[in-house]
Amino acid sequence: MQLIDVRIPLRWRDLDAYDHVNNGQFLTFIEEARIQWFASLDGSWRSAVAEPVLAAANVNFRRSIGYPAVLRVLLTCARVGTTSLTVDHRMIDAEDEDILYSDGHSVIVWVSPVTGRPVRLPDVVRQAATGANVPT
Repeated sequence: MQLIDVRIPLRWRDLDAYDHVNNGQFLTFIEEARIQWFASLDGSWRSAVAEPVLAAANVNFRRSIGYPAVLRVLLTCARVGTTSLTVDHRMIDAEDEDILYSDGHSVIVWVSPVTGRPVRLPDVVRQAATGANVPT
């Protein structure tokens, strides 16, 4: 299920000494899309008892990104677990969707900020990720 499609204009500061986007910046673009998705949810995705942490990230670098460019980061839900969510990403060129810059996935786990132990996904996250109504 598609979660969000975010356009991100490249900034000059995203480039490294080799005149292309630094590999670490790819994770920042994916994080930005993920945060925009969280912000779009109709309810609280974090609270005093549950907050998301990035447990794993896989980025396949398919092509260098040069300046200038506008990226599209597409997030889809790959798996919904009891305490975690696996989100696939595709980063493409906004002008030519056949240009794939990267793909991969991230695992986000909701944990107790007090204990650091996994807790149940918030209902708003589960509902948004699956498109299904969650009984309360």
